[in-house]
Amino acid sequence: MTTDTTTDATAEEEQVSFADLNLGPELLRALTGLGYEEPTPIQREAIPPLLEGNDLLGQAATGTGKTAAFALPVLERIPRNRKERAPAALVLVPTRELAIQVSEAVHRYGSDMGIRVLPVYGGQPIGRQLRSLERGVDVVVATPGRALDHIARGTLRLDELRTVVLDEADEMLDMGFSEDIDSILENVPEDRQTVLFSATMPDRIDSMARRHLREPVRIQIEREAPAPGEAPKIRESAYVVRRAQKPAALGRLLDLEAPEAAIVFCRTREQVDQLAETLNGRGYRAEALHGGLSQEQRDRVMGRLRGGTADLLVATDVAARGIDVEHLTHVVNYDVPSAPESYVHRIGRVGRAGREGVAIMLAEPREHRQLKAIERATGRRIPVESVPSIADLRARRLELTRASLHESILEDEDLDRFRVVVETLADDFDVMDVALAAVKLAHEASGAAVDEEEIPEVAPMERGRERAPRGRKGGGPPSRGMTRLFVGAGRSAGMRPQDLVGAIAGETQLSGRDIGAIEIADRFSLVEVPDNAAPEVIRALRGSTIKGRKPVVRRERPQNR
Repeated sequence: MTTDTTTDATAEEEQVSFADLNLGPELLRALTGLGYEEPTPIQREAIPPLLEGNDLLGQAATGTGKTAAFALPVLERIPRNRKERAPAALVLVPTRELAIQVSEAVHRYGSDMGIRVLPVYGGQPIGRQLRSLERGVDVVVATPGRALDHIARGTLRLDELRTVVLDEADEMLDMGFSEDIDSILENVPEDRQTVLFSATMPDRIDSMARRHLREPVRIQIEREAPAPGEAPKIRESAYVVRRAQKPAALGRLLDLEAPEAAIVFCRTREQVDQLAETLNGRGYRAEALHGGLSQEQRDRVMGRLRGGTADLLVATDVAARGIDVEHLTHVVNYDVPSAPESYVHRIGRVGRAGREGVAIMLAEPREHRQLKAIERATGRRIPVESVPSIADLRARRLELTRASLHESILEDEDLDRFRVVVETLADDFDVMDVALAAVKLAHEASGAAVDEEEIPEVAPMERGRERAPRGRKGGGPPSRGMTRLFVGAGRSAGMRPQDLVGAIAGETQLSGRDIGAIEIADRFSLVEVPDNAAPEVIRALRGSTIKGRKPVVRRERPQNR
């Protein structure tokens, strides 16, 4: 039997405090210290049944407070002054970014309880993780691949587990972690509590829930609907442009929107680097974030964005998880995401906690069908708007110049030293002409140059005119910019393309979309990865297990064909 609870966030509800949810004093003190005032809808609905020990299947979008919804009851159920070295709770997440974020949140909530929490993910020295596991932990937050690796080593014992949480389950399935999750859950006690959270609920999630959850309470938090006459929290729009004109179109949109901070999502790392360089040349403070950066470099990039020294982050989907920037106002999809779920996750970065946000999508004419698929999946129409014209841009930039001069007149107390210049020029020219020349100089000094050519409007192509997507099968020379790797396990070992994608995405800084063509032969597999990521992928796969074994991994040699 499944208990269904659907919550409408716009409904009038009796005010509930965290104290009303039967949380202990240590957690209440931590929440007060963090500035939490009252629980969100997902927290109100999820915490009571989880404290009672029920399994739970929860659907809620990113930014609704679901980390606290599962972390607080997990911590409350852990015995105080626990001495066991094996963890009492295991949280599985799709990426290292989310592992770090969830681990930090659990540490903050459990600060008064002495909770020992450890993030476990690829790309971090495994020796540090081994030492922490040996000393003992209460909560492990792990990516599936690295968790399986520790289980195989015997360094992650699961016999003491009271709770298992599957966070962002739909993303884990998209990354090919289904079998890894099944393998992990086969090693946990049968009487454990299982919690599954997902932003979307495709049939695969229901199937996983039937396999691993027992009579779960099901909670669905509906997207908050705007009150009559109010604008939605996220303003969504799409612009149809040809690929060659995308950089100019993006620049114009950013000029008009003037975001406080924005993330621009691209498909490939090469695209990220090129676009970040273009935007910097346009005067923006843009930072690139993709799988070619080390963890230390990525931390520095995020620090600059959070600190305000950068205002644009150009990123691959490796950044779609675990990013929480308080002042983020805009998300831009430079390409239409191939899966509606990716769109939902990406735009969930803005419009959080009652703040307004903007989601922009640049679509090529042939991407009409993907755009319609997103509309069907979200149940919302995404308006297709015209790219700003040169006249729009001139008007906006003049308005910015006017606002800057207005602010200077109001706030600058040191204008008198320029009076002699104005008075001298007024002897020869009309004061209005002097003012006009000064405004022109100020406007041009601001870097407010205007593009010389209009961006033509194009109509979306209908289905019959679209090209079929390129297949994933290998063969011939590698794609440009890609290196083909040999993996010594194939069909006879049960290897599938999603196993390779999951292993690489879970153990390196690449996302699934960074990975190229894959070919599975009977006794080996070939996979294309970006040239500059090949050494990292080889090191990571040699140190991990795929399908329960450690295969040979190296660059492809001609005789492998």
